[in-house]
Amino acid sequence: MSKGKFALGAIFGAVVGVVTGMLTAPKSGKDTRAELKSKANKVKTEVSKKAEMATSKVSDLAQDAKVEVQDVAENVKSEAADLKHRTERAVEGAKKGFFDKKIK
Repeated sequence: MSKGKFALGAIFGAVVGVVTGMLTAPKSGKDTRAELKSKANKVKTEVSKKAEMATSKVSDLAQDAKVEVQDVAENVKSEAADLKHRTERAVEGAKKGFFDKKIK
């Protein structure tokens, strides 16, 4: 199971546990609703904070990956240009050697 699914399950379980506990507690309906609202706001705030942190982290990772891909692409282009140049020189050398032998 992935960590994200586990964390989501843990959060869901905690919320269900809190709601169940509050609904079975010997309080008035007004007090229970106020407490539920307070707890829901706290959970909402925590989830929002964690979502912002996750979004920020994913954004950073995406930017890092983009930079890495650009570096790799530049290296591949450079290597390809170098290989092309070496190949052209080798072909020219082979042609020169072939024609030199043919003339003699």
